[in-house]
Amino acid sequence: MSGEAGTFSATARVLVAGAAEGEALVLAEPLSLWGGLDPESGEIIDRRHPASGAIVTGRVLVLPAGRGSSSASSILLEAVRLGTAPAAIITAEPDPILALGATVARELYGHTPPVLMLAPPAYFRLQTGQLLRIRANGAVAVLTG
Repeated sequence: MSGEAGTFSATARVLVAGAAEGEALVLAEPLSLWGGLDPESGEIIDRRHPASGAIVTGRVLVLPAGRGSSSASSILLEAVRLGTAPAAIITAEPDPILALGATVARELYGHTPPVLMLAPPAYFRLQTGQLLRIRANGAVAVLTG
């Protein structure tokens, strides 16, 4: 990552292209959307997860990886349909399940959150509350924080 005081940027591996901007919600642990996210409210409902109760809607969801069921793609798809999906998803590992849900959402609804993989050490510089801007080419810029 490079940049000025308070801001930096990096280029991520694009799994599903798109542009987005939003406040980062950084999760310390992987999350399974199946049983972990309520697509009607955008709330993390896995009560064992440290981010339980947080709302992902319109935020850039930053998580180490997805966890568990291939049904997570259908939960992301439903959240896109209902307008409760994250603005974008950044992972530390490639996640084909999240990418599948985002790809199908684009085909069905004409829009989707971009899904990116950002390798360390850039991934570990992201913090909850930072304003992130994502470009279709994978450029991730931290605008505040």
